[in-house]
Amino acid sequence: MSQLFQPLTLRGVTIPNRVWMSPMMQYSAPAQGPETGTPTDWHLQHLVSRAVGGAGLVMVEATSVSAEGRSSAYDLGLWNDRQPPAFARLVQALSDSGAVPAIQLNHPGRKAGIGRPWSDAHPPRPGLRRVGPSPIAFGTVPAPHELTTHAITTVIDEFAQAARRAHLAGFRALEIHGAHGYLVHSFLSPQTNHRTDAYGGGPERRMRFALEVVDAVRAQWPRELPLFFRTSATDWLAGHGTETRPGWTVDDTTRLARELMAHGVDLLDVSTGGIVPDATIPVSPGYQVTFSAQVRARTGIPTAAVGLITEPEQAEKIIDLGEADAVFLGRELLRDPYWPRHAAHSLGAALPAPPQYARAFTGR
Repeated sequence: MSQLFQPLTLRGVTIPNRVWMSPMMQYSAPAQGPETGTPTDWHLQHLVSRAVGGAGLVMVEATSVSAEGRSSAYDLGLWNDRQPPAFARLVQALSDSGAVPAIQLNHPGRKAGIGRPWSDAHPPRPGLRRVGPSPIAFGTVPAPHELTTHAITTVIDEFAQAARRAHLAGFRALEIHGAHGYLVHSFLSPQTNHRTDAYGGGPERRMRFALEVVDAVRAQWPRELPLFFRTSATDWLAGHGTETRPGWTVDDTTRLARELMAHGVDLLDVSTGGIVPDATIPVSPGYQVTFSAQVRARTGIPTAAVGLITEPEQAEKIIDLGEADAVFLGRELLRDPYWPRHAAHSLGAALPAPPQYARAFTGR
């Protein structure tokens, strides 16, 4: 029996299988006017096609909690009360297609206003503002403004209000983006957090912002619905090869994971990197899975693995060996929206088809 296609229950939500769609930014929301930050027909077809394709959970891309805090002017957002109704049609379509609808909340921090990755040499940045724990630039991107303690409180509340709006829109799972050099991660890493107040210094104080965000979100997010946290388990800095720059490590992630569980997080989405643009990363198939396995074994927290997971047998082995409780697929699902159906067939698992498509699967 395929473990990849067994259900997983977190709090009051049962996810029908362990193949999940990773949040992948589309940079396709309206950039101005009353519909700014809301999903379009592109988002609808992009996400629902993966639900029809068999993904057990479909995670909507990194969605901004602040109008100022956007990677581009084209980001999705939940920073005002006009936006949740615009997500409701998408949420219902995902549910009707058999997937658990989920959403990731993010503040890009010092990566705000970078723009779309394809056509914007000079992207429009109406009111976008780079902020961080310390004024340390990401590569050649201009350095961010250092957040005051009052501004930190404001951002924490923005996460909480976005979580409230996500619930109003009907989402059944929520993820806080704490990875890839964005704001939450930049507080965690000693590479980017040089503060000397209560939000900087040793690991416990650098974790304070992340945990306060989690507490504020958990207070707005219903108890019966699961909360995820995406982490960069390592910055690929000190401790890797000849690298000497200080960075966040898997030991730090283990410590954080224990705190996250105590604060109401149900699953750790384990990625890596993103704090500096020039880290040396040994990319290979499944290269990040070992971090998921380590943190899961050390703490008992459920995890999801990511990173060059492309083959059904590879994904099945990850679940079967207990290296993760689920796999998030990103680029592979961009290439093949029906990867879960192909994987189920390859592994001899039964995956329900939409009734409109049933005649194509009967007797197969």
